[in-house]
Amino acid sequence: MTVCFIPSPSISQLSLGPIHIKFYALSILAGILVAMWITARRWKRVGGSFDQILDTVLLSLPCGIIGARLYHVVTTPEKFFGAHGDFFEIFRVWNGGLGIWGGILLGSLAACAWCAHRKYPIGLLADCAAPAVLIAQGIGRLGNWFNQELYGAPTTLPWGLKLNYAATQAIGHSERCYDGLTCPAGTLFHPTFLYEMLWNFVGAALLIGFGKVLTSKLQAGSLFILYVMWYTAGRVWIEALRIDFSHVFLGVRINVWVSLVVFILAAISFALLQRSKSSRNMLTERLIDITADERERESQNRAQSASK
Repeated sequence: MTVCFIPSPSISQLSLGPIHIKFYALSILAGILVAMWITARRWKRVGGSFDQILDTVLLSLPCGIIGARLYHVVTTPEKFFGAHGDFFEIFRVWNGGLGIWGGILLGSLAACAWCAHRKYPIGLLADCAAPAVLIAQGIGRLGNWFNQELYGAPTTLPWGLKLNYAATQAIGHSERCYDGLTCPAGTLFHPTFLYEMLWNFVGAALLIGFGKVLTSKLQAGSLFILYVMWYTAGRVWIEALRIDFSHVFLGVRINVWVSLVVFILAAISFALLQRSKSSRNMLTERLIDITADERERESQNRAQSASK
């Protein structure tokens, strides 16, 4: 008899007449807002402004969502193409299916392009965002709990996840024992979304706690690379526990291979970055000057508008 377990929610969405608000979406939104707040606070400490962060988020966020969806489509094409696929399902993001790798890649590229256009030091921005992104990813994993999805293999551990079969709207029901095994009633599963959430929170705490020491010794942008290395290291063992459908290569899930490759590339980038000759103080001084110029232009524009 199982005494201890983690229960699953009985609902996965709120219904306001014809409008259905999924907790998965609310979790992602909450993560984005918290990340933006944390990043803005850290960014202002190095001479930036909230408006700079807001503009960057407004550009990179939709690009990140598109990238996350494209990654899911590319890695599971049979859901959208072919005899049994539904092409228009590509656009139904609310049904689940966002790949973090594509989101980070396209969102980061958009942020880099915007920073290059505005001449913001991308290394400083990346370091300010690193712990915030980890926290956002952790909060977003709560959505998987409401969806009863992305859990791991059966377990007898006291923190095992117990599914709520009465919550028929939870999309994770179709993932139950996807590896072909027949799970008896009452089977508990590894709460891999919880593992990842805790792993992300610990990583964020380490980046924040040791941030002053690290930034005094490392080049700008190093914290973001350390974030990537921390996340991918955790994703390797967490992904290996999951039993939801995934393509495999040489008997290993695709996302495990991606994690390993990204970790290696990040480690190489980290070593190369330390050879940079741009000091953090120099970048901070540049950001302070840019912010001052922007505020002066805004003040002049307001004065001109008031005089008309």
